[in-house]
Amino acid sequence: MVEKVLLVDDEKDFVEALAERMETRGMNVTSTTSAKDAIEKVKKESYDAIVLDLQMPEMDGLEALSEIKKIKPEMQIILLTGHATVEKGIEAMKLGAMDLIEKPADLQTIAEKIKKAQAKKMILVEKKTEEKMKKIITSKGW
Repeated sequence: MVEKVLLVDDEKDFVEALAERMETRGMNVTSTTSAKDAIEKVKKESYDAIVLDLQMPEMDGLEALSEIKKIKPEMQIILLTGHATVEKGIEAMKLGAMDLIEKPADLQTIAEKIKKAQAKKMILVEKKTEEKMKKIITSKGW
């Protein structure tokens, strides 16, 4: 199954190069250099994983993470950072990030994290569907 990924980083050259390398590996990649644009994309599309830069000018990765989780709680978000701190990592995990990777990130590591994110999201969506089905069956008295 092809992984559908949203790549968000304010460094245009970096995001283009990484997107190209990910597409070469067979991933379906949408990219943007804006956290606000990423949030709009999440409202319209579904992704298996979002690779999100932690430090961006208009809105940082933690703010974007928080907003995305409000819209789609099942979304799996992997934060990328060139300035990792333990505090930021802990805060990111509390907000629901799946993982935190330091730049420069190895493509193999990112690909593995995306595959894990895809599997985790599928499980969460399946559970949600199961709960809806149980609710419907219980409410109908079947």
